[in-house]
Amino acid sequence: MASTSETGHAKNVATFEDLISFCTGYGATYNPSKVALKLPALATQLTGANAALQAVKVAKTAYDNATNAREVAFKPLKPLATKIVNGLAATEATAQTVDDVKSTNIKIQGRRAKAVEKPDAKALAAGAEPVKTASTSQQSYDKLIDHFAQLIATLTAEPKYIPNENELKVATLNTMLTDLRAKNTAVITATTALSNARIARDKACMLK
Repeated sequence: MASTSETGHAKNVATFEDLISFCTGYGATYNPSKVALKLPALATQLTGANAALQAVKVAKTAYDNATNAREVAFKPLKPLATKIVNGLAATEATAQTVDDVKSTNIKIQGRRAKAVEKPDAKALAAGAEPVKTASTSQQSYDKLIDHFAQLIATLTAEPKYIPNENELKVATLNTMLTDLRAKNTAVITATTALSNARIARDKACMLK
């Protein structure tokens, strides 16, 4: 199976360029009847392959920049969510509303609402069945955005939530939510562009 790595494609293109050089060196002796094998056609193919390789580099850089920006933007989310819970708990909001916000924060933090009790070694030796648990982590960027939006919705509906800290105010949180969504969309767009560039490179580098 042919390698699809950048190194493999670059090597193929370099080898193809060497082949063209050899054919050029033959002078008038190299005179194939097939148009696709003539030097102008080979040169065009080489130019296209080099352009495709460069396009992947550009797309990969854009993808890396987008994922880096998203990672930086999401980094403050978890500690911020905890500050929000503490800020709401210090108000006269109902216990039910505070519990709702705490529940959403647990999802943002990626924890279980209640720890699963597992049988100890002695119980397992006595024949107890190991506890099988399904992952409850909802830590994808899409999920984190959804949880944060729910958190903001709960705070918006609570008239007692009027924090003095600018970072905890609903308007600030909505601005952050908009930015997180934009950063996530940018990664999706960059991923698509990189995938398309790689497909085009694979086609362009099928040199023969």
